[in-house]
Amino acid sequence: MRRLAEGYLHAGHEVEITTLDDPRAPFLASLPFPVWPQGPAFGVYGYTPRLLPWLRQNASRFDGIVVNGLWQYHGLAAWRAFHGRHRYAVFTHGMLDPWFKAKYPLKHMKKWIYWLLVEYRLLRNATRVLFTSEAEQRLAEKSFWLHHWHGQVVPYGTSGPTGDPGIQREEFLRLCPALAGKRFLLFLGRIHPKKGCDLLIDAFAQAASNNAGLQLVVAGPDQKGWRVKLEARAQQLSVGHRIHWPGMLSGDAKWGAFYEADAFILPSHQENFGIAVAEALACGLPVLMSDKVNIFAEVQEDGAGLVESDTLEGTISLIRCWLALSEVDRIRMRANAKQSFESRYNSMLLPDTISSIFNQPVNRESSEINY
Repeated sequence: MRRLAEGYLHAGHEVEITTLDDPRAPFLASLPFPVWPQGPAFGVYGYTPRLLPWLRQNASRFDGIVVNGLWQYHGLAAWRAFHGRHRYAVFTHGMLDPWFKAKYPLKHMKKWIYWLLVEYRLLRNATRVLFTSEAEQRLAEKSFWLHHWHGQVVPYGTSGPTGDPGIQREEFLRLCPALAGKRFLLFLGRIHPKKGCDLLIDAFAQAASNNAGLQLVVAGPDQKGWRVKLEARAQQLSVGHRIHWPGMLSGDAKWGAFYEADAFILPSHQENFGIAVAEALACGLPVLMSDKVNIFAEVQEDGAGLVESDTLEGTISLIRCWLALSEVDRIRMRANAKQSFESRYNSMLLPDTISSIFNQPVNRESSEINY
């Protein structure tokens, strides 16, 4: 929400967000737009009795209403408050990807009940259901056979880096001094089985065996306690000394990692969009990705990266093909990466699209969007 709001504020819109967060959450005080927290909410479903009355009382103040995400109480409250009264759009954020249906079949059976009672109606009555790529829109139709909505692919991404790239590089190298002057591939994301981190370790050991100088950075939070096993696997494959684990990177250190890296790599088994992909492109960093990242076709079409299957063989091929490229080809791909970001994934492109969805003229002085 912070990333999306940046684009609206930059374009001169007013933005307000209502959320299930606890009003006492300290991060809410630092946001550059009004936030109306309705929490604390109960459980993972996020029920709070304060949300529905607030939506009904305030909906008429806004030119556009965007509901973000599915499978929690805010969707039911939004449908009850808006259908038949106010135009609204729903951003699914990849939550209808059939990967979840295949990976968690029992959970999907339970979701069918909620789909029939709530989510189907929420999407059916929406002015638009928003997707971040053609692939996401196509795949969403495979999760539930009962579906009907007015879908639209919209620009989505990030605002890109700000600040001094030199200082940002220094900040990253301060955390990882052993990488100074070395060539490395960067993975930045959750250390999670869905991201294909195990494939990455095994593929790196095989593909980089003849390139002793190449290093690998695996940066991100370890939510599943999986890092210990991955590090042990790397030691077993005799590449532990070439793999670096700086933890979660943010701010200047994160941007510095993108600027210093040779390429960004993401062998994910399922990825709706991948903000880190857009961030890499914004820094002119080519992306090596699996074909399960839903924007792979666009990145491939733009010549901004390489694409293979989400298998060990595919991940090995990604690394080997990158290493085989000439310096001229790598320079060309870096330029293509930057252009791909500017034309597709710069969040500054989104406000005008959302305005047109609600059939409102783009009025930089008075247009107001609620989330």
